[in-house]
Amino acid sequence: MGGAGGEAFRLGAEGEFHDQHAGDGTVGRVSPSVSADTPPPYAALGAVPLLAGLGADRLRELWAASVRRRHPAGQVLGHAGAPATHLLLLLRGTVAATGHTAAGRTVRHGEWTGPRALDKVAVIDGLGHTATLIAVTACEVAALPRDRFLALTDDVASVRAHVLRVLAAEARQQQARFTDAATLPAEARLAAWLLAEVAARRDTVVPLGTQQELAEHLGLSRVTVNRALHRLRRDGLIDVARRTVRVPAPELLRLRTSGAHPGTA
Repeated sequence: MGGAGGEAFRLGAEGEFHDQHAGDGTVGRVSPSVSADTPPPYAALGAVPLLAGLGADRLRELWAASVRRRHPAGQVLGHAGAPATHLLLLLRGTVAATGHTAAGRTVRHGEWTGPRALDKVAVIDGLGHTATLIAVTACEVAALPRDRFLALTDDVASVRAHVLRVLAAEARQQQARFTDAATLPAEARLAAWLLAEVAARRDTVVPLGTQQELAEHLGLSRVTVNRALHRLRRDGLIDVARRTVRVPAPELLRLRTSGAHPGTA
């Protein structure tokens, strides 16, 4: 994943991780260029919300225990169902989580931009990655052994509280997505997604990616997403540019989230 300035990567001692992920990314030895104004390499972990409350000594220990890897865009960081032997701490870049239905349809669970921890559930329950994690952009990851992460949740109240908050929020988000998928027509689901992105980013311009990626996230076909975008643009509710959508009046777009507008099914 996209490298930090002045940092190479060190070869970790965790042979299991290297054997399992051989060829997934590059590994090297840390030889940072240090000046009075250069933060220590382990400070990158402090930017991860999960670890934000930890002191320098603990961050240094975790950095020494972790394996750093860079992944180019398009590379798989972990396959659904594969053992989650390490907690992946995304330091830089964007990662998508995807899965497949029994019918072979691709479902896009979401995208996350670092710094943040990925797929904590899989590391906690030990049942394997919940989705396939793919680098959307060049990314940099620090992989922390599972036992070190579990020890943190046992020993540090701030880490434990953060994990519980995140898991609770994700459960609510999944429930909302299931409800939308079961009850809302396509245009209303698209409008609701755009409004959620506007609120999260505090910006009326939303990065779009490809229509296929958006369709996978919403559980729709690409053709259906294309038609819904066309209708919203035709009615002046959105402006579509290359890889972005602008929502000039969120309060008007919100009226479409009820699904009451004719022709949106």
